[in-house]
Amino acid sequence: MAELVVVRHGQAAFGQENYDQLSDVGFEQARLAGDILRQTGWVPDRLVSGTLERQRDTLSAMKFDGSAEEHAGFNEYDFVDLLRAKYHGNVPELVKGDRKVHFRTLRETVFEWQDDQLDDPYETWGQFETRVAEALKFATDTDARRVLVVSSGGVIGQLVASTMQAPKRMMMEVNLQIKNASITRFVFSKGRVFVTGMNATPHLDHPDTQHLMTYS
Repeated sequence: MAELVVVRHGQAAFGQENYDQLSDVGFEQARLAGDILRQTGWVPDRLVSGTLERQRDTLSAMKFDGSAEEHAGFNEYDFVDLLRAKYHGNVPELVKGDRKVHFRTLRETVFEWQDDQLDDPYETWGQFETRVAEALKFATDTDARRVLVVSSGGVIGQLVASTMQAPKRMMMEVNLQIKNASITRFVFSKGRVFVTGMNATPHLDHPDTQHLMTYS
């Protein structure tokens, strides 16, 4: 069977006006993720990312040879817009800036989104499900034997939940656990996809690199 490795982008700019950029820590996480894959003999023969800057830059920092393809289906859901929809355009400052409050509120908001309870979101939950499924098909409908994708936590959560045929709530529960630059593995053959490993960070588990472990 062929292998699909999905890496979450490195740490981005939480709390800043432009979230869609890697921090210095994010670039280092990405570099180390590429290093650990090479050290274990896993070198991709196809490179794919979403179209977001933090995803592109993560893939570039991993320093694999070859041209990268892009698919917008691997882009993260727009959490800023979902919160805007929940609060009708007036998101409390505490939700924007306090990490614990932000992610607790985001979890509740995504559950409301899944149940079609938000007013006029930028995309429906059904549209998100569809585009992630289309992105997975794009990545695995190939003769390549090792495919590397750089995506985001929510998409990875949905890939894991849908592949395992788990309840839709599991997408967000997985999303909140996905570490920056973590490695989630699948195998695929003839249209079938299976999860073989999730949220691994061997490149950050060493005492010398543990300070680089982040979730947002």
